[in-house]
Amino acid sequence: MRRLIKRRSRKAGLPPGSLVYVGDEKPEETKIALVDYDESRLREEEVKTVDVCAAVKELPTVTWINVEGLNDVDTLRRIGECFELHPLVMEDILNTDQRPRIEDHGDKLYVVLKSLRYDGDSNQVVSEQISLILGPTFVLSFQERQSDIFDTVKERIRTARGRIRSSGPDYLAYALLDVVVDAYFLALEAMGDRIDRLESELMADPTPATLRVIQTLKTDGLLVRKALWPLREASSRLARGDSPLVKEATLLYLRDLYDHTVQAVDTAESFREILAGMLDIYLSNVSNTMNSVMKVLTLVATVFMPLTLLVGIYGMNFQYMPELRLPWGYAAVWVAMICIGIGMLAYFRVRRWL
Repeated sequence: MRRLIKRRSRKAGLPPGSLVYVGDEKPEETKIALVDYDESRLREEEVKTVDVCAAVKELPTVTWINVEGLNDVDTLRRIGECFELHPLVMEDILNTDQRPRIEDHGDKLYVVLKSLRYDGDSNQVVSEQISLILGPTFVLSFQERQSDIFDTVKERIRTARGRIRSSGPDYLAYALLDVVVDAYFLALEAMGDRIDRLESELMADPTPATLRVIQTLKTDGLLVRKALWPLREASSRLARGDSPLVKEATLLYLRDLYDHTVQAVDTAESFREILAGMLDIYLSNVSNTMNSVMKVLTLVATVFMPLTLLVGIYGMNFQYMPELRLPWGYAAVWVAMICIGIGMLAYFRVRRWL
């Protein structure tokens, strides 16, 4: 069963700013990719050491450093020192159970959000924390694990498609946020398809497996809700343009990002209500099935009660029972029992109990 809250026991008692990785028990290898560009040139490479960070952070071009995998705490510490990141920010980057939000540190903006994808193998939504640091000339992104979610942004930079090569780091940060929000809709579409199939199964022949699927989808819905509701507030704050790091030309795109976030929230809330109704329908179906079974058993027991009385009376071992010596007594008892049974069934039918 999935854990919605990650273990923080290793951080208990440590002073604020202590760098301890809180995440998956089997973290992936840390990889650092560097993308440096402007309108006329592009530099893209995989960084083996963080020494190059100091050389590129002062360049007038737009620098994007993407870190995949957060298990190498020492490497992340040196990146934080190179870009003068606050120790509490570095602590939050390594603590992958953060609530989506935005923090304004004057010369830098720190944005933390959740990336969601639908895993077809396990048929459930998988969450990953992504942290973004927006600076005057650079963007730092920290991913909990290796993924291809930013590949479309890299391709747009390589082919100079759109305005990304002619814009600043604020537009790059918007582009990264936008692909994360777009991934929400893919996860929600997959959830919607599964809910449609489940609804048909629920109305036809619900089984205990149906209940397990409903519970899994409710857990997915809770995961999506925890990711989307705080992001709605954070994207609204970005769209207001309170930070000088965000240019006026980018605010229009950030407002569009906020609208997409609101739309995703509305879809997630609709799924939540549908799943709650489906659980009620399942419980009602189970209750109705149980009532039908109990009704049949009650009718059978009611029919056999007078018959049991008769065989109980004539099963007594008294010597002087008047009917015992009648030649037609046995047949008469059978006729009486059959008539009583048929009569009771006819009465139940007339009263629409059967």
